[in-house]
Amino acid sequence: MLTLRFAFSIGLFAIVLSPPHCPAQEATERTPKTDKFVTVYGAKIHYVEAGSGAPLILIHGLADNVAVWDSVIPSLAAKFRVIAFDQIGFGHSDKPLLSYRVSTFVDFLDGFMTELKIERASLVGNSLGGWAAAAFALTHPERVERLVLSDAAGYAALAKTMDPRALRALRLASREDIRYLGPLTFHDKRFYQDVDLAFKERVTAGDSYTVSQLLDSMTRGDDVLDNRLHAINRPTLVIWGRDDKLIPLNFGERFHQEIAGSRLRIIDNCGHMPQVECANEFTAAVLEFLSEAK
Repeated sequence: MLTLRFAFSIGLFAIVLSPPHCPAQEATERTPKTDKFVTVYGAKIHYVEAGSGAPLILIHGLADNVAVWDSVIPSLAAKFRVIAFDQIGFGHSDKPLLSYRVSTFVDFLDGFMTELKIERASLVGNSLGGWAAAAFALTHPERVERLVLSDAAGYAALAKTMDPRALRALRLASREDIRYLGPLTFHDKRFYQDVDLAFKERVTAGDSYTVSQLLDSMTRGDDVLDNRLHAINRPTLVIWGRDDKLIPLNFGERFHQEIAGSRLRIIDNCGHMPQVECANEFTAAVLEFLSEAK
């Protein structure tokens, strides 16, 4: 019987089924995941760590937390020192009343790496986390080894072209918001079928202020990546679920076109969160990319 566990996506939820068994998952016993906290700019930041080797930092999206990486951490930790953290304002990290925007996350990632004494790391970001990862690579290129952008946000056109109902629903104020967003985010309906559980999790998450501030910032066009991505000079992999209806594939193709030398990996029968819905394909692509000779 498959184990069910709960995780959030960009503005909604997933009932996450454990991926099929694969040999790399046997690394779980050898690379236990540990919960830790560190203080960054006076705020307590929660993170989990597993494995050893070159550092690999996983960056989640809107209304999300470290749990969305649970399916891929064991495989990645077999090769790397994997660190997944709750971004400021989310998960078990502090939630100060800041005017949150992507540049806030860039500053906190810089401070987070400094506190952990990590000079340079590879970054994997999903959705809003991909936007933050790309912005960080532009601001601090010397601190980035390799970059993986998964169904990333960041273009001004996203807020302008997104269905207004979907944009409103990202605030997750009701069960109807969650019900509306599920099919936009996942290819497989099993990942969004329990609306009541998802709404209960939203009620107790405590990040509604953060979500609201970030959506307002996105609507204003703060920190967008337009006309900037040509400056990224780090090896970059763009991963996209072909069936992502929240941030469609044409945005992934645009990232690929505008980041010189980048690769584009499209995963069929997969939506907005490949690390959740298509964990095996996601980890295989990431490991292949990160393991290439420099």
